[in-house]
Amino acid sequence: MPPLCDFGRYLSTALLDETTLRDYGRAVGRLDDYLVGLGSDVLSAVESDLVSYRDQRTRWQEKPIGASAWGKESFVQDDLYGFLVERGTLTHRPARLAARGRNALAPRVRSTMDIRHLSLEQYRYFRDVGLGGQLPNTQVNPTFRGWSPLRDRAGADIALGSGTRWREWSTVLLPEIGLWPGMPGGAAEFAVQACAKYGKERTVYVPRDAVGSADLFCLLERPDIVRRAARGLERKARDLFVLGEVDVAGGRVRGVLDGVVRKFQMSAMPAKLRRITVFEGEFGLEALSLFVCRGGLMPGADAWKGYRHRAWTRMTELADRTTPQLPVRRWRWHDLRHTYALQLLTYLENAMDGREPDLQARRRRHRSYLTGHIRHNPLLIVSRRLGHASPETTYQYLQYTDDLVSEFESAFSSWVGDDEATYAEVASHALSNATRAR
Repeated sequence: MPPLCDFGRYLSTALLDETTLRDYGRAVGRLDDYLVGLGSDVLSAVESDLVSYRDQRTRWQEKPIGASAWGKESFVQDDLYGFLVERGTLTHRPARLAARGRNALAPRVRSTMDIRHLSLEQYRYFRDVGLGGQLPNTQVNPTFRGWSPLRDRAGADIALGSGTRWREWSTVLLPEIGLWPGMPGGAAEFAVQACAKYGKERTVYVPRDAVGSADLFCLLERPDIVRRAARGLERKARDLFVLGEVDVAGGRVRGVLDGVVRKFQMSAMPAKLRRITVFEGEFGLEALSLFVCRGGLMPGADAWKGYRHRAWTRMTELADRTTPQLPVRRWRWHDLRHTYALQLLTYLENAMDGREPDLQARRRRHRSYLTGHIRHNPLLIVSRRLGHASPETTYQYLQYTDDLVSEFESAFSSWVGDDEATYAEVASHALSNATRAR
């Protein structure tokens, strides 16, 4: 226990968010439990023990994890043993370094991004039938027992229309999306930073139709949720960040937190603080976040996961010949971000290519465009909108933007099928040509 506790104290001093610390702790705990089952422990483990643990996690357990997930666990193990060697608890790491710095615990296969996107028909089915509780023929489903379908539909529309990550769109505040007294409405544009990946600041644009979907939720469902939860929030006021001032133009809020008057820039507010931020509304204390659940505060990760899982169950149960084809694996909220990226990238490339009928001419223009006009490069535009740390991440979307079916048909039109000559005829023709050549 002492080395694990020491490592935990070491992590607590690092600038890591709460979710990352929890994931690190779980990864170390799983490793320790496995080593105890082998009659070993963290300090006496050898390379074969750690390799055995890797195989258990990636191959033999009931639901093996992928290369990306194992890469994170491998990083935690490497960090743990680096800490123990640095502190003098161990003289060397249990895993050897192979050629080019690769160790035995690294993932065996380097996987690319798991890009999964939806067609228009699939998205409408997911949003309207799965989340909205309709029947596939757009009629109202009398057996639907879901709660706040307009909220869930608005979440899907904002996720797709803005291309933001789950932590970004699910924590949006009312002033940020323009649903605040005195704001003109329509499309919204705001900065995200604290809730963005790696804390990288960027500007998010939410189109008018997506904001309209959120406005519909605020008009029809949100007031009832807020009214029912107001009394409970009043009882918990000491634990909440109660606002007294909202500066929409400056993007700042001011209120009382833990008995002290505090000011925050909205873009710098982390998800944990956004969840407890409230203001005095029509019925009493009301959450400043757009999305609220039965308790009156912002839904958490498990809640949104539950909404999605129940939507998938409805989609599969109601699927028939008229519904779009469903994937083998259940959809994720992040698939809407992938769909946004592919749709925007395809649109920008088509707009850049123009209407030239010659495919080769369009490709030459495309190459020239990338080298001469970096500022308007569709790939870089999408990369900036998505907030990718490197354009290399966005490159992986390229393999999904082209429809190569027609090109494959042209390349192999004489290779397959029964309409052309048989193998015997082709062989005899080739043999006769060879005989004449002699």
